[in-house]
Amino acid sequence: MGTAEFLNNKIIISSHIITYGNASDEMITERIRNEIEIMWNEPNGTVLFNANRYLVSFKITAEHKPGIEPDEIMGNDNPRNNYFRIEEKAHGNISFVDGLGCNTGYFQLDNLYEGSTTAAHEYGHTLGLDHPTNLDLRGRGRPCIMYPRGTLVDAEFQYNPAAAFGELGYTMHPMHRRVLQSDIELLKIHRLEFNNNVTVIGNFSSFWHADHRDL
Repeated sequence: MGTAEFLNNKIIISSHIITYGNASDEMITERIRNEIEIMWNEPNGTVLFNANRYLVSFKITAEHKPGIEPDEIMGNDNPRNNYFRIEEKAHGNISFVDGLGCNTGYFQLDNLYEGSTTAAHEYGHTLGLDHPTNLDLRGRGRPCIMYPRGTLVDAEFQYNPAAAFGELGYTMHPMHRRVLQSDIELLKIHRLEFNNNVTVIGNFSSFWHADHRDL
């Protein structure tokens, strides 16, 4: 979730990442922030709005807030704030957010290694993007950021490039995902209603997550 603002002939999408949980710390928080900002700016994406083409730039800030109270998350009315709990384990052994166009989620620590693309992928969900419906990408090149684990890809993008279909490691390794111009277009910024050059992308899910070990 975030805000989109027309500024200096650009559209600036701003989001603030707030982490909490037993496995959260300053280093992992900065890794998440950095991955999202670098990957979403990498394509130098543009959108056509009112017959003019604008560069879309992402400005991501972050803070580690281990002592955050549930009431702060549930009562937040700042559309830039996104709250992610980080723990050693999540149910299903996978990171997730609380729907499409949301501002809360739960990350599993081992999904957040350097270059994992997990944070950038989940951020796409907070902006309203879903997984593509066709998960057979063979012969179509590099996967975009919103393809999920299990996607069929060309050998060079597999966990194991030597694996044949059905063998261990024959599906997409998430580290090969990239944000592409097509992802920027799917945000459908041209359909948003701006007020004084500013609008909101996403909605408040405002869900405080307990540690899954306690459930």
